[in-house]
Amino acid sequence: MKKDKENPEEKFQKKVLEIFSKHPNEALNYRQVAGRLQMNNKEGQRNVKEAMRVLHEKRYIKPIQRRKYRLSLWHAKEALPQSYMTGIVDMKQTGKAYIIPDDKNLEDIFIASNNTNHALHGDHVKVFLFPQRKDHKPEGQIVEILERGKRQVVGMIQINGPYIFLIPDSPFMPVDVFIYEKDLHGARNGEKVIVNIKDWPARFNNPVGEVVQILGEVGDNDVEMQSILAEFEFPLAFPKEVEDEADKIPMEIPKSEIKKRRDFRKVTTITIDPADAKDFDDAISFQKLKNDNYEVGVHIADVSFYVDMHSKLEEEAYKRATSIYLVDRTIPMLPERLSNGVCSLRPNEEKLCFSAVFEMNEKAEVLNEWYGRTVICSDRRYAYEEAQSIIEGEDGDFKDEILTLNKLAKSMRDKRFKNGAINFHSTEVRFKLDEKARPIGVYVKESKEANHLIEEFMLLANKRVAEFINHLSKQDGDGHAALAMTDSSPVTRRSSPDGHATSSLAKTKRKALPFVYRIHDEPNPEKLAVFAEFVQKLGYQMNTKTRKGIAKSYNQLFLDIAGKGEENMIETIAVRTMSKAYYSTQNIGHYGLAFPFYTHFTSPIRRYPDVMVHRLLAQYLDGGKAANAEDLEERCKHSSNMEKKAADAERVSIKYKQAEYLKDKIGETFEGVISGVSKWGIYVELDETKCEGMVPLKTLEGDYYFLDEENYRVVGERTGRVYKLGDVVTIKVQSVDLIKKQMSFTLVKNLR
Repeated sequence: MKKDKENPEEKFQKKVLEIFSKHPNEALNYRQVAGRLQMNNKEGQRNVKEAMRVLHEKRYIKPIQRRKYRLSLWHAKEALPQSYMTGIVDMKQTGKAYIIPDDKNLEDIFIASNNTNHALHGDHVKVFLFPQRKDHKPEGQIVEILERGKRQVVGMIQINGPYIFLIPDSPFMPVDVFIYEKDLHGARNGEKVIVNIKDWPARFNNPVGEVVQILGEVGDNDVEMQSILAEFEFPLAFPKEVEDEADKIPMEIPKSEIKKRRDFRKVTTITIDPADAKDFDDAISFQKLKNDNYEVGVHIADVSFYVDMHSKLEEEAYKRATSIYLVDRTIPMLPERLSNGVCSLRPNEEKLCFSAVFEMNEKAEVLNEWYGRTVICSDRRYAYEEAQSIIEGEDGDFKDEILTLNKLAKSMRDKRFKNGAINFHSTEVRFKLDEKARPIGVYVKESKEANHLIEEFMLLANKRVAEFINHLSKQDGDGHAALAMTDSSPVTRRSSPDGHATSSLAKTKRKALPFVYRIHDEPNPEKLAVFAEFVQKLGYQMNTKTRKGIAKSYNQLFLDIAGKGEENMIETIAVRTMSKAYYSTQNIGHYGLAFPFYTHFTSPIRRYPDVMVHRLLAQYLDGGKAANAEDLEERCKHSSNMEKKAADAERVSIKYKQAEYLKDKIGETFEGVISGVSKWGIYVELDETKCEGMVPLKTLEGDYYFLDEENYRVVGERTGRVYKLGDVVTIKVQSVDLIKKQMSFTLVKNLR
């Protein structure tokens, strides 16, 4: 249907086709099409009927039911004028999907279940955009799968006579996988396995797969945790050659290396970590100077010294990009010999570090700073609880040092919030497990001053390293950094008490050095407006006119909801309203922290971007050439993607353990708060355990309930009874599905 060759018949066929394209989900007969073209006479209907016959022959439309046709976009796409976009599939359990556009300026695109064209969660696809209707979200149809996001699926084998299917664990997999008997490879009915999707023929309703690994019995803790790792395509073990490389690294530090470094072994140094931690990334040293200022050293494990850029260790660390923290285990980024041994800053052991050292006054203002490689020996390992008890008045080792560090941290924290940082809260669910890793208790981890102490000094190091790179971007004529260092020489930058850095370097031409930043964009105005409207209906106000107004409103909101039934729900939605933080070479600052420059420098044992930052900082301090920005950006994208996958895997493991915890509590009653509403039911989050389940609307007795979406509530049609977000209720545990990690409740009482 090229314009320069169109005859009257083809032009008319195009008009008919456009009717179908404007209503892509409708099945229409020739009379309905004629009516929409305002051609209701017999001749008009006859012409439409003929045009539809030709369009059917060209496969632009397809028969759906008796004498009715619908757009066949796959074949008609080249004849239609509308636009296309590409993006990643976010599949839902119902089979519908949303496309997250490659172009971050575009809205997500809704895809109905009959328009997904065999795409799966995580696929990179091309989408045809339907003409947008007024007051409707953008909608489209997937027309091409550019790249499969994953081919492995985890689930349970179900054998029913000659039919064999994999029932997927993932809620993002809306269809079962068909398996031929020859491709079972010994898997038995009811076993948990990993299946590789081989094909999805156009005529099949299900993809076809092959068993590639048998995990074991459903319900076994190790099997279930391995299933979660496999579902997100994390490796279940380190390759032998990687372990072999790690085993060859000596625990002892060569004396020749110690001589090259600034020596902090005689300076008071401590670590503060969770009680069950084994990989200690960071330590803090403290001493009072003769001028009554304080010297605080933030010492970070020097992973980059041990992991060579061209080694198998490096290859595996980049591939994993992060450690994964499931409920009962840690899957480290580096082999245990490094993560828990060679690199870990264990007490009373000499360790190599990359350090940021700050001279600070009583007001926690940075007066001088130093960056370079060091050797330390931690004097004491503290759990957060131990450090907190000292802060609260108990006696203990290095009490004065901890109290002074806490005082400085509080000053920095107060200043940060005054400057516009947002005090986001997040609920961390933790479990008490028995010897078989079964949950016997659930509690919420509380963040106290000891946690804030460490957090503030890590934030300081991350912020100042990023700022330092910005100031180090003065170049000489050869493109080298104008400032060089020897390994033990103090590389300093003086700062005025107001935090503005000064430098003794000549005022030469600046050129930005490629670097890895941790960035956080401003919130989407539409999402922010929706959130402000949402909390207003719950009785809270927000000022979204200015950046400081937004930050102040968020912080006041978090204070106002503290201890209330809707606290966790509002905090969760608040976090979802914000943009996601990620890694990039293109610095735009960190909105949530209100930092113009920010990076991740402090956790190289568990985060690959921190290893990159260490290498870049060393390279630039040594006068090295600028790094390859394209390569860095590719590594940033990979690290951001892996970080999200790790967070998703952690959430799934928590959901499984919550379901497992309630499995033997069927029939028991608990208090909770309504955390969500839908046309299917009311979601209730239990107070003590933070387990969330659904009360189906059909189980609410005495009335027919409908969803009032605008006001976040369900309403009884006859009685007018209302169940809304934030209401306190009593529920009974009705059923638990461990495979789907879903909990079903019945309502006992509405306590409001």
